[in-house]
Amino acid sequence: MANSSQNWRTIARIILKTAVLFVAVNVLFVVVQPEAASGSPFPILPSLSLYNHLYPGRERLPYGENPAESYNLSLNSIPAMFASHHLSQPKAGDEFRVILLGDSGIWGWFLGNEETLAGQLNAMGLVTADGREMRFYNLGYPIMSLSKDLLLLDEAMHYDPDLILWPVTLESFTPTRQLDHPILQHNPARLRPLIEAYNLNLNPNDPRFVEPTFWQRTLVGQRRTLADWLRLQQVGVAWAATAIDQAIPAEIPLRQSDFAEDESWQTFAEETTLTARDLTFDVLQAGLARAGDVPVLVINEPIFISKGENSDLRYNLWYPRWAYDQYRDLLAQEMGGRPYLDLWDAIPPDEFTDSPVHLTAAGTAVFATHVQKALLSAIGLP
Repeated sequence: MANSSQNWRTIARIILKTAVLFVAVNVLFVVVQPEAASGSPFPILPSLSLYNHLYPGRERLPYGENPAESYNLSLNSIPAMFASHHLSQPKAGDEFRVILLGDSGIWGWFLGNEETLAGQLNAMGLVTADGREMRFYNLGYPIMSLSKDLLLLDEAMHYDPDLILWPVTLESFTPTRQLDHPILQHNPARLRPLIEAYNLNLNPNDPRFVEPTFWQRTLVGQRRTLADWLRLQQVGVAWAATAIDQAIPAEIPLRQSDFAEDESWQTFAEETTLTARDLTFDVLQAGLARAGDVPVLVINEPIFISKGENSDLRYNLWYPRWAYDQYRDLLAQEMGGRPYLDLWDAIPPDEFTDSPVHLTAAGTAVFATHVQKALLSAIGLP
């Protein structure tokens, strides 16, 4: 009986010590891992990534909802996203580094990596006047929001870019959509300093921001983030073997060409006069300022122009003619004499797929040719 009692006391001490150690580890995790509050469980996570080490870096930022088919998944951790991208490799001495921002059209919806804007520009083998090879890095990311672009640009500036290409469209300037993106909602600690530094007309206490509780910031509370990071490493094996990072259907749906007799846009029920205050030009200016001495070429990206029913009222499902025309005028005024390229009508209608900004590979090739020419005239590069 004495031995049995002693054994139980020993077991109780072990359980108590384990519990104390468990609590201590979780508390310590919260104290020393400030990034855990913004979607990244470890500040050193980029250096632990298997991408660019055991297998190649991805050619676009990870995004996807079906890892089994696309060998990809969406994350909220910006460091983990960039760690998986080939941008995180050391910059070569003879490299002229160009980053592309933008929406799902730039990311390459329904396109292989070689068919995206970045992929087709890289295939051109462009070289600067001083002999440096131009390398284009695709940092486009689905969902339209200039604030999302600014957040990614802020991180990209740590990778020594020489030039930034920033395709935009009217939907990206919509004030009510700026904070709809999950990557923004889960990274308030990264976005708030930008709101303050550039006096942006965004609410730093927006209720959509995800504010982790103390428990959610612990190691246990971060288990989903850790699991996502581990899954991203795991699907890298299939990505390296196949280069597949999205599941492209055999038949791609086409954009809508016929419309109701409707001229509304966002909160505007009918034609009105838009002003710069109705669009988020302050976020665009913040991006230009964040780039510092690095030149930025802003591009008004191509849109689908319908010839169907009520196309005299609307260019496409998204844009009534009055709103888009006024946006183009306002954007041109905002850019002033800075590098700017307006390609809104540069692509034939047949080269759009399921949305007003998603291009076919052939349409993207035309887009790339226009950008190449702009690098000659607007930026002064061959």
